[in-house]
Amino acid sequence: MKGIIVAGRMGARLFPAKLRESKPVSPDYHKPMIYYPLGVLLMSGIKEVLISSPARCLLQFRRLLGDGSAYGISISFATRNEADGTAVALAAARHFIGDERVAVIHGDSIFYGPGLLGICQQAAQTPAGATIFACRVGNARGHTVVRFDPDTMRPVAIIDHPDEDREGWAVTGLAFYDGDVVDIAVDLMRRSSGGIPMSTIQRIYLQQQRLGACRLGRGLAWLDAGTPDRFQDASFFVRAIETRQGCRIMCPEEIALDMGYVTPDEVLSRARRLGDNDYTAYLRRRVEERACSLASLN
Repeated sequence: MKGIIVAGRMGARLFPAKLRESKPVSPDYHKPMIYYPLGVLLMSGIKEVLISSPARCLLQFRRLLGDGSAYGISISFATRNEADGTAVALAAARHFIGDERVAVIHGDSIFYGPGLLGICQQAAQTPAGATIFACRVGNARGHTVVRFDPDTMRPVAIIDHPDEDREGWAVTGLAFYDGDVVDIAVDLMRRSSGGIPMSTIQRIYLQQQRLGACRLGRGLAWLDAGTPDRFQDASFFVRAIETRQGCRIMCPEEIALDMGYVTPDEVLSRARRLGDNDYTAYLRRRVEERACSLASLN
């Protein structure tokens, strides 16, 4: 299973607040935003990750994430034009994907809630077809939405940006695909001279009756930090959870430790390299808590 983070837009909708930096390296509360999609891929069991980004953003990502060894994974990078969408990123990554399944997540998507690890791992283990993740929203305008058969609860339609103010199931920025997605993306690119929204690929899976949808229930949150209001909402959400619960949402070192990708000593070594700050204090605390928890089981 491979993973692709489609990242690197300069945040035009956040202008002028985000003028000189890529949106996914901008801090959402006190972590770079790209930590959140990276954390989702880590907890899905994915250890080979490609970050698709415009060339001018790559240096920022390389400085921040390196080769992924800090998280016990491999991270590689690919360039694309800033105007290119997810379908183009998939077609360009055909050699990276090969015949394997691939998870695709947007660089400004934040997921949180109990059970998230289980549903991500279940989607990653689905042998064929595609799985999208849908979240109920109070106003579906501006979103791509999926509609369901009321009896079977199977997806029956995917609609881009409905012109109506009503609640619905928004298609989030996370989906899992089988290896056929590359051929589908390449074929669409050959027949189209313009941009190809990801919903076009999802509709092909739907027409082939190979599209599944995981509906995020109560307690599971998805935030799209694509506009100033949504960016601010995401920051407030993360701050509220972390301050009240004393945890960190989508801390990649913590997830890598829990998944067995890195050892406690490797996490402590990274904390020393990053210096003394609240983030590294949290890493050291998590290693200590984990050691105490394991000791209590013996």
